[in-house]
Amino acid sequence: MTAAARPRFPVVLTVLAVLLLGVLLALGTWQVQRMQWKEGLMDGAEAAAGQPPLPLAEALKLENPEFRRVLLTCRGLSAAPYVELQSIEHSDAGVRLVSACAVEGGRTLLVDRGFVSAEISSRPPVKADDTMPVVITGVLRRAPAPSALTPPPAEGRFYGRDAEAMARVLKVEGPISPFTVFALTSTNPDWVALKPSAPPAAFTNNHLGYALTWFGLAAALIAFYVVLLRRRMTRKDTET
Repeated sequence: MTAAARPRFPVVLTVLAVLLLGVLLALGTWQVQRMQWKEGLMDGAEAAAGQPPLPLAEALKLENPEFRRVLLTCRGLSAAPYVELQSIEHSDAGVRLVSACAVEGGRTLLVDRGFVSAEISSRPPVKADDTMPVVITGVLRRAPAPSALTPPPAEGRFYGRDAEAMARVLKVEGPISPFTVFALTSTNPDWVALKPSAPPAAFTNNHLGYALTWFGLAAALIAFYVVLLRRRMTRKDTET
């Protein structure tokens, strides 16, 4: 075989394969990083849940106060106006009652007072002039933004936890905290239909599986490239 007849190296194919390989490896590495980040969140949530409750003001000074149990004092909370958030708890349809509470620093924080089954038509009393302090234990959580598919609120009932929109309906003036307190103790002990609770942390950690998928595709690409290159070079040798 002369030098002119030697098989030409597939430069374009190699460049494309290298670029695609880089993308697959980058995606796999990103999923590994996401897995480590998610594991950190889960560990942090578990550690926070096991610590004693802090006064709300102290908890909000923490670098990451989410999932911390807090003590909250709020005037008139047991008779405060509320919005209803459509919800399901233990396969039971109903609503969660969400009220506003003014906290130190001129900021307002939403309080999820608990779940009421759809079978219950009555509601706690609302008295604008009630200023009796109510002390509850709760859990701090960030309010997740509703998705684009979430129906808009209607007649005081919400279908997504839109803190800004809830604050407007509740006629809150000034800034609203990005955190919501989920009551663990009742704001209305004499009204047993109200079930205070914090929804479980919705953590899913499938990132290892995603990472293995991307790395597997990278390995398959390498194998495919090697086989294709060998066939190309062998075919050229045969033709020569």
